[in-house]
Amino acid sequence: MPPTTSEVVEWLTKAERDLLSAEILIDHEPPVLDAACFHCQQAVEKALKAFLVWQAIPFERVHNLTYLLDLCASKEVDWVSLRERAESLTPYAVEARYPGELLDVDRAEAADALESARAVWNFVLGLLPEELHAHKLAGKSGAGESR
Repeated sequence: MPPTTSEVVEWLTKAERDLLSAEILIDHEPPVLDAACFHCQQAVEKALKAFLVWQAIPFERVHNLTYLLDLCASKEVDWVSLRERAESLTPYAVEARYPGELLDVDRAEAADALESARAVWNFVLGLLPEELHAHKLAGKSGAGESR
């Protein structure tokens, strides 16, 4: 069954809102960096799922970015350049939400997570038709820089 534009746009909208949330949390005083990193992971997860929906590739509802990247790569798109950046965000899916090591994320780590999330976001948008970019949100997410 071919993908519906609305499904892809819904995933992209959620991804962009996660990027915007991460930016707000990083800029907040005091910053909420563990939650910002969680939203970076979520933005990448949802952007990858938008691509998978567009390509009509079924996927399990998981948070594992390696699994999602492997599915994306099955379409012979060069994901190699982003694999390390995206995979580095996987721990934030769960660990950042609970007490433990990731509670003490510093600004540099959060900024790197945001940069990685933006890189994946822009890569995915570059693979999708322009008409799917209609979900643009107000804000400084930088998510639309490549549009």
